[in-house]
Amino acid sequence: MTADEERELKALLERLRQEHRDLDNAIEALQAMPGCDQLQLARFKKRKLQLKDRIGFVEDQIFPDIIA
Repeated sequence: MTADEERELKALLERLRQEHRDLDNAIEALQAMPGCDQLQLARFKKRKLQLKDRIGFVEDQIFPDIIA
C-alpha cells in the first residue's frame, strides 16, 4: 500500500467514525423524545451497525492482522 492510499484510508476512517458518533448522538436525542419515531430509530441503528462493519473493514485494510 502506498503512502497516499494509506492517507486516503485514514481520512475515510475518520469520516466513518465521525458519522458513527453523529448517529450515536442522534439516536440518544431521538430516544429522549416522548413518542419517538421507532421506524426512524431502527433506521439509525441499522446505519450505525453498517458503519461499524465498514470501520472494521477499513481498519483491517490499514492495519492487517499478520500472524508472525
